Amino acid sequence: MNFSSDTAAPAHPDVLAAMAEANAGPAPSYGNDARTEALRARLREIFETDDLAATVVTSGTGSNALALSLLTPGHGAVLCHEAAHIHEHERGAPEFFTGGAKLQLLEGDHGRIAMPALEAALAHRNPDFVHECPAFALSVSNLTEFGTAYSAEAVAARADAAKADGLSVHLDGARFANALAFTGASPAEMSWRAGVDALSLGFTKNGGISAEIVILFGETAAKFGELEARRKRAGLMPPKTRFTSAEALAMLKDGLWLTLAARANASARALAEGFAAIDGAEIVHPVEGNLVFARLPQPVIDRLQGEGAAFYPLGGDRVCRFVCSWATTEDEITALLDAART
Repeated sequence: MNFSSDTAAPAHPDVLAAMAEANAGPAPSYGNDARTEALRARLREIFETDDLAATVVTSGTGSNALALSLLTPGHGAVLCHEAAHIHEHERGAPEFFTGGAKLQLLEGDHGRIAMPALEAALAHRNPDFVHECPAFALSVSNLTEFGTAYSAEAVAARADAAKADGLSVHLDGARFANALAFTGASPAEMSWRAGVDALSLGFTKNGGISAEIVILFGETAAKFGELEARRKRAGLMPPKTRFTSAEALAMLKDGLWLTLAARANASARALAEGFAAIDGAEIVHPVEGNLVFARLPQPVIDRLQGEGAAFYPLGGDRVCRFVCSWATTEDEITALLDAART
């Protein structure tokens, strides 16, 4: 009954097989291998554009921070939701990688940036005022930290507002596949067609081991050389990139990444339905991906912990986070709910 995180899940067998296949003989290092080139070609197909540059890193934090460092100078700011992962869970990495850029926090229900909050922040932006730290980028998370999804239209609305004021747009896609599986949008519709300049595309939470990709679209793709220099300087350039690229290729083959995300989303819906039937329980945020936030009676929390279930009580108000993965089974969900009802 491990619902602690999707990063706790095992790697998909196809990923392991692809990495084993990549282990046959030598190959050029630092991303100059055939698999990395094949990955870039595959990404161009999936995102339906040749105007794309991509590089591989091995952590979501590195992917986000690296992308933001390309979009934001140290004397600027990044607009993001007040609960965004880049603010709450990355130990100042975006500030560190950008050389001191400020994170400017915006409100919004269920982890989604509210348009009035974004519009107000943009209205007060004044790059000519020397005492201000003006925003240079907007960062949107999809899925959000609360497991909710933006539609492609919602991403576009926020991107349009930001770009009208001269900002670039970053999308934290650690759970990008889950958002696509829920909304039915295509990768292109949810990224560059919606105005996204840089996407941090994650596979680690969805069946991969460590494959995270920074993707640049449109005019921003011309900054690929700078991105590579920053990647090397930051220690984020894996020498044996072929293995990381191999696992990403395995995830993208025949839509495996979307299949696994849909499976995780379905498990979360089943879990949420079970919790909703328990007296005194409440689902706190809409379940639109693979995360469930439930306010549970304290005796239920105590029983689950006593039975060894792994999840995160968030402190105060009895709200707990449960994360499903591609490997979550019906038996695990049944066991958890049985323990909750006992």
